[in-house]
Amino acid sequence: MSIDSLKSRLGDFAKDVRLNLGSMGTDESLTAQQKYGLIVACAIATRNADVKKALIAEAAPHLSAEAMSAAKAAVSIMSMNNIYYRFVHLSSNEQYGTMPAKLRMNVIGKPGVDKVDFELWSLAVSAINGCGMCIDSHEAILRKAGVTAEMVQTAVRFASIIQSAAVALEASELELEAAE
Repeated sequence: MSIDSLKSRLGDFAKDVRLNLGSMGTDESLTAQQKYGLIVACAIATRNADVKKALIAEAAPHLSAEAMSAAKAAVSIMSMNNIYYRFVHLSSNEQYGTMPAKLRMNVIGKPGVDKVDFELWSLAVSAINGCGMCIDSHEAILRKAGVTAEMVQTAVRFASIIQSAAVALEASELELEAAE
């Protein structure tokens, strides 16, 4: 499975999604590792099996084993952190913000790839998962490391494209089922 096969399964209503998926491959604002690690982390974050298969297959030739593992680690750790810190942020009880999280997060300190790459992936997954506290934290780390606003925006744009592809694929499948 590939991005092209994924695009071919999207209904006519998802023309913009197909075009946006196609534009990711030609984007040159990120390094190859940043771009393809981002694609892997975001694909897994969608929780859509077909999107995961297609995009991981597309990204795999461009990533080392270490980078592939780090992208998976980013989505795994952010899935935990986004739930916890979104709760802390949204709860009206400020006491939770003063309590230690007591969550193991060692991979954030030693991700096995460049810290900037891991932070970009973590930011994008946090955007998919809707955790404002994590978005702010990762964006601040990236900006402090000299990452441009354009690179941050690209990471979040990729996250939005990949998430929209998962939703459009599910809608396309519903459309096919209704036609039967």
